[in-house]
Amino acid sequence: MRARALVGKAEKAAAASLNTYMDQNKKTILKSFSPVKILLPVLLGLAATAWLFIRDNKLDDLKGISEAHWGWLLAAVVVLIIRDAGYMYRIRHLTNKFLTWRNSIDVIMLWEFASAVTPSVVGGTTVATIILNKEGIPLGKSLAYVMFTAVLDNMFFILAAPIALLLTQGQVFPTFGLDASDVAKLQSAFYISYSLIAVYTFAMIYALFIKPRAFKWLLLKITSWRLLRKWRVSAFQHGNEIIWASEQLKGNTFGYWAKAILSTIFVWSARYFLLNCLIAAFVDVSLSEHLLIISRNLIFWIVMLIAITPGGAGIVEMAFPSFFGLFLGSFSSIVVVLYRLITYYPYLLLGSFFLPKWIAKVFGHHPKESEVPV
Repeated sequence: MRARALVGKAEKAAAASLNTYMDQNKKTILKSFSPVKILLPVLLGLAATAWLFIRDNKLDDLKGISEAHWGWLLAAVVVLIIRDAGYMYRIRHLTNKFLTWRNSIDVIMLWEFASAVTPSVVGGTTVATIILNKEGIPLGKSLAYVMFTAVLDNMFFILAAPIALLLTQGQVFPTFGLDASDVAKLQSAFYISYSLIAVYTFAMIYALFIKPRAFKWLLLKITSWRLLRKWRVSAFQHGNEIIWASEQLKGNTFGYWAKAILSTIFVWSARYFLLNCLIAAFVDVSLSEHLLIISRNLIFWIVMLIAITPGGAGIVEMAFPSFFGLFLGSFSSIVVVLYRLITYYPYLLLGSFFLPKWIAKVFGHHPKESEVPV
């Protein structure tokens, strides 16, 4: 009788913890999509773009858009659509087709929107978990899918970056318009970012697929130190999240993992090739240069992951000419504007369009299954 009472108390405490978690999530998603957070990256990006043109008196260079090869520009848009379709396929596959294609569109558009209004180093993963949960996927599974997606994306970087360094024989780091000290700083930024990604990813792999409970114990052990004690509650919650997520990922077939990996390779390859299309629209690009552009884009992306501005706004525009100015010359400023117009600003607009309808659809909606912390 006493044991049954204790179990009942534990279940009530767990349910209360979950309700508190969901209330916090509602506040998080509304705060993440506030008008100020949408306006800030737009202003930063526009300011950086304007500065690029004004600094070098290149306002007349905007006329160069008339020289573009429109076939390549169309190809860039097609690649973007294919890439987003790949993201939709991947999230639908990861959820074992629980999400319909229509729901997958909502999820990806809002996920991209969240990534556009949060710093690159933070990304939209927290909001993505809430989005999936509000689509009717239980919290544990939502966490599992988002964490697994992060692992897949990061593993692509971890494996592709050394290949890019090897194939380009050092040319992957830009020297255009940079002195030796700037190149050294850029290389340091890359290696720091790469190391942080690798450490985080392998820790997540260990936590999700090998010893989730040991990982929770380690978090609690670390936060038992006096200087870190104020984070102990957060560590406990995060440890529970890891255990929930790990439980949901067990028992999947080889086909499940293979399709997840292949779709990840597909979407990131498309993401990188889009820039190749834009550059080829203005200048002739050889096969070896195409490979170098993809390699530099990979390094560029990894360095940008530590950007502190929403969606890397401002930082991407400023760093772009150093990475790709060698190929573009006077067209560099035009291409960075087009690149951001195609790959960044549309998601701010689309997110603003999808968000009100999505909130109307899911407001007050609860997951179809109940889960309590382990």
